[in-house]
Amino acid sequence: MKDGIHPNYREVVFVDQSNGFQFVTRSTIQTKESIEFNGKTMPLVKLETTSESHPFYTGTQKSIDNLGGRVEKFRNKFAQFKK
Repeated sequence: MKDGIHPNYREVVFVDQSNGFQFVTRSTIQTKESIEFNGKTMPLVKLETTSESHPFYTGTQKSIDNLGGRVEKFRNKFAQFKK
């Protein structure tokens, strides 16, 4: 690799703001903040949601088919327009 043309690829701490979940991965993202993690000072990136808090991954996502029969009500209401 040529020197000076590639971004700095290093370990970065990502923090979920909604529940405080932290994880470390490698990234080239530029940050101004840092955090002490496992005895090392590492760059910090704050996220609003991660797989630990997103409804799809936590199993709390609601399906529209299960919300009081809304789809069935719609189909019944507009059945007369069906060709």
